[in-house]
Amino acid sequence: KELKKLARDGYWAASRALRAQVYHQLIQQVACRLVTPDALVYRDVASRLFGKLSVSSHPLPEFLEGCSMPTYCLNLEGVTALKKILICVGNLFPDITYSPILPSLVALLLHYSEDEAQCFENISRLIASNAPHTSYIDQSFLAHQASCMTFGDLANKHCPAAHKLIASTSENVFEVYSEWLSWLFHDLPFSYAIRVFDVYLLEGQKVLYRIALALLKQYRLSVTSELEGTGIKADLQAFVQNIAEHVTVDKLLERAFGIRLFSRKEIWLLQMANRKALMERGITMVQSSNGHRPSRRQSFHLAVDMQNFSSSIVTAQEMRIVWSWIPERFSLFPPLLLFSTSEDGCSLQRFYTCCEGYEPTVLLIKTTEGEVILSSDWSERKKNGATSGFFGTGECFVFTVRPETERYEWVFIKKPELAKAVPRSRQRSPSPFPASLLGSSPDSRSTSSNHLTVPTPQRRGRLSPFLAIRHFLLPSKTASMFMSGSREGIIIGGGGGQALSLDANLLWGRTEHCETFDNPPLCQENFKVQLLEVWGFQ
Repeated sequence: KELKKLARDGYWAASRALRAQVYHQLIQQVACRLVTPDALVYRDVASRLFGKLSVSSHPLPEFLEGCSMPTYCLNLEGVTALKKILICVGNLFPDITYSPILPSLVALLLHYSEDEAQCFENISRLIASNAPHTSYIDQSFLAHQASCMTFGDLANKHCPAAHKLIASTSENVFEVYSEWLSWLFHDLPFSYAIRVFDVYLLEGQKVLYRIALALLKQYRLSVTSELEGTGIKADLQAFVQNIAEHVTVDKLLERAFGIRLFSRKEIWLLQMANRKALMERGITMVQSSNGHRPSRRQSFHLAVDMQNFSSSIVTAQEMRIVWSWIPERFSLFPPLLLFSTSEDGCSLQRFYTCCEGYEPTVLLIKTTEGEVILSSDWSERKKNGATSGFFGTGECFVFTVRPETERYEWVFIKKPELAKAVPRSRQRSPSPFPASLLGSSPDSRSTSSNHLTVPTPQRRGRLSPFLAIRHFLLPSKTASMFMSGSREGIIIGGGGGQALSLDANLLWGRTEHCETFDNPPLCQENFKVQLLEVWGFQ
């Protein structure tokens, strides 16, 4: 804790010798694989590879094709050393297939290393780190893309104003977020990047997410006029390059550490879920039109073409905003209309039959105002047997489209400090349904809704979901009532009221404030459904 405070406060910035000593000692303590190349190995390999030949006669490793090469004020000798180290890394770590961050990290480390060999040894330890639920350097295209998706998910949750601006002005939100590491270790000036490196060595990749989120928040605060032709991606890059005009490095780090992120393990679960989705989609390496590795990094599009989207409830532009709120791993797949009352009739059983097996689902309801709800796989309602238990995860949310576009997420996303992380499953699903769905008194609802049922255990070997309630020690049973379904109707959001409830005929609904999403009523409290659509992801 003392070291973290020193790093965050910039204690080492005053002395180059102190920072060099600290870097070496910190990296020597990183847990890494047993056989990790060291300085002696570097000297041997470098003399064998280069001998009397100049470094320019050796191509850079294939994993750097299309990647930029920041030099951070290194002189000619330093740039040569940088290339030699990268070539030796490519020689000794053949499993690395894509790592755009590596040149920047080596260049920064070189400034604080005794020689090339020490720099190589230290970067090798970061590459070979095997600490649980953490990593320093992504080493494949799959891992890199998963990190970009994870940042997009975090930006979606922690920077709603910036995210809304990007979603409304960019054709491809993911393409903007895929530059997040370049903001830190390419665009930031040296005096900022090295302070980022200080905390990164101590705290791993999670701290990079924090600082990139702080940059995004600061960007939104600093944008005063409409973007003029350059586009938001280039505008963000220019903003980060000129960050000194907007905020000091101390203030930037202070704001970064003021962001209430979830635990390292929770973020690791999200990263793994994103990797799994990419693998299911078959995206594991940089693709080019001829099947070979491209000479430069290809633009990687994940967004769905909204031009072909057609709904009777929302416009394509409105759906683009909604789509940008959906977790990155689901937006890899095209939307599919699962159920519509205009085509399938007002049957709750038909609703369940059409929607089961799809996760998540987007439920669109047209009233005089219009509401939209993102929810989980409806087949989960069967897991509690005869009892209608709540299910879903902290990724569920409710929102309105008209007259204003507003989103209401799980209350613990904005206030994660209210829920302590727990190592094992201790949470249970509260049962939502009173004797009758919409006609019960407040008293009967509150007594019934605290009944606990034990969910089915997870299958062995299956990753626990991101933001599953069993990961948290919640202060209240009523703040994790995401969604529920029975023969009497469906409920989304509970605790002190229900964000949305629909009757068995899908004709009448009610909306109230609820503790799970801390939302106001989404429209007039009692409403009639004009049209209902459910969209899934194929």
